[in-house]
Amino acid sequence: MAIVTIENMSKVYQLGSVELRVLCELNLSIEEGEYVAIMGPSGSGKSTLLNMIGCLDRPTSGNYFLGGQNVSELEDTELSSIRGAHIGFVFQSFNLINQLNVIENIEVPMYYQGRSELDRAARAREMAEMVGLGDRLGHRPSELSGGQQQRVAIARALANDPLIILADEPTGNLDSESGAEILKILVDLQKQGKTLIIVTHDRDVSSRAERVVELLDGRISRQHYNQEGK
Repeated sequence: MAIVTIENMSKVYQLGSVELRVLCELNLSIEEGEYVAIMGPSGSGKSTLLNMIGCLDRPTSGNYFLGGQNVSELEDTELSSIRGAHIGFVFQSFNLINQLNVIENIEVPMYYQGRSELDRAARAREMAEMVGLGDRLGHRPSELSGGQQQRVAIARALANDPLIILADEPTGNLDSESGAEILKILVDLQKQGKTLIIVTHDRDVSSRAERVVELLDGRISRQHYNQEGK
């Protein structure tokens, strides 16, 4: 079953009298439980595509179906609701809240879904232990290594049991050892049935994906399946 379906999607930004076409009639389908890496040079449209899939922006034309629902023309409040309930985000810069500890950072997306304090705390502890941070629950981001901070970000992304997990250069700010640990967690999540869509320049990250989608000038220039990922 396709969890993400993009049909003839274009995105055009109006810069004064100039039109900047970032995505050009792009078509893409991603199956439930698939691990897809999106690659391409700077300016190819990777980040814009990730923003579209993450309901952070709308296409200028075309359709985007998430879990069978056409979200292309939803209002901002509806898109916000979709993001909170169905999409987990992992960023290169972690985007943790410095004033909150590990448990509290993981609880944030659940707070916005109106879950009870008891429910939030139990789920946050479960997710922290799953990513190997059961002994760091009271630590703040400044007291954690980069790899540990990214583990918190992954646990936070999983808090609401999303349909898809989107990661933007998730190993980009990490040393090779920490990056390998994070990559193992992501691969394990996909083995558990999670759908992963990762923008990366890292060939080691993309080599673990089942499928690599390469963009060039806002179009898909190439797709291929990895033997290792498969």
